[in-house]
Amino acid sequence: MNSHYIKLSIFCALSALLSSCSSEEAVSTSGTLAFDSPDTGVSIAVLSTKSWLVTGGDALVEVSLDESVNPQPYTVKLNGTDVSARFVSVSGRKRQALLTNLPEGESQLSVEIVSGVAQETLILSNYPSSGPIISGPHEAPFICQSTEFTLVTGEPLGPSTDLNCSVERRIDYVYWSDRDSQFKPYSLLEISESPVDMGYVGEGIKTPFIVRVETGVVNRAIYEISMLHDPADGHLDPWRRSASWNNKLVYTHGGGCRGGWHQQGVVTGGVLNKDLLERGYALSSSTLNVFGQNCNDLLASETHIMLKEVFIEHYGVPTYTVATGVSGGSYQSQQTADNYPGVFDGIIVGLSFPDVTSSTIFTVADARLLDYYFKEVNPEGFTVEQERAVSGFAEHASIANLSRGAARLDPVLTVGGASEEQGSELSVSALKNLRYSTSNPEGLRATVYDHTVNVYGELENTAIAQRPLDNVGVQYGLAALREGKISAQQFIDLNRDIGGFDRDMEHVARRHSADKFASERAIESGRVLFGGAGLRSTPIIDYRSYLDRREGGDIHMIVHQFATRERLINANGHARNQVMQIGGSWGFTEESPDLGALFNSMDSWILAVQQDESDLSESEKVVINKPADLTDACWDNSRSTRVKINQEMSYGGDNECAQLYPAYSTPRQVAGAPVANDVISCRLRGLSAADYLVEFSQEQLAELVSIFAQGVCDWSAPDSHDVFHQGTWLSFGPSPVNRLQ
Repeated sequence: MNSHYIKLSIFCALSALLSSCSSEEAVSTSGTLAFDSPDTGVSIAVLSTKSWLVTGGDALVEVSLDESVNPQPYTVKLNGTDVSARFVSVSGRKRQALLTNLPEGESQLSVEIVSGVAQETLILSNYPSSGPIISGPHEAPFICQSTEFTLVTGEPLGPSTDLNCSVERRIDYVYWSDRDSQFKPYSLLEISESPVDMGYVGEGIKTPFIVRVETGVVNRAIYEISMLHDPADGHLDPWRRSASWNNKLVYTHGGGCRGGWHQQGVVTGGVLNKDLLERGYALSSSTLNVFGQNCNDLLASETHIMLKEVFIEHYGVPTYTVATGVSGGSYQSQQTADNYPGVFDGIIVGLSFPDVTSSTIFTVADARLLDYYFKEVNPEGFTVEQERAVSGFAEHASIANLSRGAARLDPVLTVGGASEEQGSELSVSALKNLRYSTSNPEGLRATVYDHTVNVYGELENTAIAQRPLDNVGVQYGLAALREGKISAQQFIDLNRDIGGFDRDMEHVARRHSADKFASERAIESGRVLFGGAGLRSTPIIDYRSYLDRREGGDIHMIVHQFATRERLINANGHARNQVMQIGGSWGFTEESPDLGALFNSMDSWILAVQQDESDLSESEKVVINKPADLTDACWDNSRSTRVKINQEMSYGGDNECAQLYPAYSTPRQVAGAPVANDVISCRLRGLSAADYLVEFSQEQLAELVSIFAQGVCDWSAPDSHDVFHQGTWLSFGPSPVNRLQ
């Protein structure tokens, strides 16, 4: 157990006021919180969300009586008005109702068993459906794009009705055409009999492959919800469910990041996945859950919470919810699961990263520094192989490739400049004349940090977001030096002249230092993925194709997958609730079956956990109920018949999977950083000649001491800011509950 985990345990034990340090808090699949009274035997629960995060004036609620209370008639009042008639009996001791038209602010829901005597009460805090609830003030400007959004029928969604990008909720139907292998519009009013090319689902008595798709706006995001349903079977609500729905929900996500700000977005993560729909799953997603349209995991989490609330109010509580997504979709899945436990019951992620704030940004920022150094500062000083060794990447081309990826940090568009140094990427043409520049210092700074300014705060007397980015003490190329791949003088030259970035991501001679407030907020709020909160008790399946050696370079390196695993181990002492698989044929068909197999395994895993009535903790249940045949694995695709190899994945391992799919480093890990790559600002210590395993002259040592006048990174120590994850269900406003101060 490392020192960080020990300090965290002590911190949590002493901090009774924190919303949660442990992940063992019992939450339902919807992330709800029931207020039970052992004295009255009556409980009231909000099924659709947390009672303090109700939105849109609607809430699905449940009143329960325990065995000690006679199931006699009782009265339910909302703000003093009898609403008992709205409740539907779901069992002898449970009644549910969809309460509507709640006023903004607080409402009191009470249960009276004895006339006039309130036996139990619950306060509901209601916010507008446009949000925000926990992410802080809305970003402005914000461009509505509903006129550019294409419905599943192929029609445009149409214009919004207000400045919050609202549209009227609508229902459309499509069917699967076996002839054309695509979804087509379906209208019960226009079609007197089934189309000749109608597909069918199910075994034995098959049902038409007709999909109901709900489209609307929540939290300023366009959302879609889909499920199998024949409109001839009538309308749906929490108590009249589609006969073809398996009562399980998959929340899909889109990737990207660059350009993801100031816009509503024009696509969701996709809700017409034929394979998942014909298995009976419902699917949901929104435009703010596509990172190329919203590169802010806090805003994505808020949208998860609000859209799942909509889903439950319209269709009832699902048996479970699985999040899935690739690349930028993996950020959202993992961070919501950790920071807002209960929203997702399991996650299936691909080409994953722990988060955008640390692992990804550290790597692309370092790549841009190295690219500039090798091309502009010292173009003749290193061979191509030496440059690659300093970067740690498998492919030399990844240096320039990832340098371009640093555009998400750069607020300045340099007309005619090198592509590796471009910034201010905006996807909406209406915003491009509003860009920040030296001639327009009040303009829009299109960066990850400015998009997440509610977390990071602004520099004093400016509109510039603070940033948790630091390279003070980082010894670039250290491993390459120790391995004899670069000389002592090359190491000195590199670290003397690599420099850093100013606030506009311009290269400067001085190393850049992280802002204290932003760094503390990043760690405390989970922008740097912790792994020891909700993820501790979440089934995780992490799959990927191998792109480390992709020609031209690629950011989706396997080391980021291992970074997440290392964080789980550091926080929890193990990563037995995470399964890693590499090199599979990721589909649902007989020819490409491996993604379908992962969904089958996740289904078995979650259901087994839910059915476990033992006294074990939730995290223990997740580990012991993992399917026996679901293990770390890789595929050898070099043979005529591909072979699955069941072996544990480990960074720097020497088994067959590690040889087939070797993990390479990032520039920061070559400099000595841990695999977890979660240190924003390293602790500094004095330089020692014994660190280098090579001979330095006295003059060279003196120069090194001068270069690292503040000291070099002590990577064995935790982040120098000495703060810890502050618990789950944190808010940045307007909700005051669990507000991070």
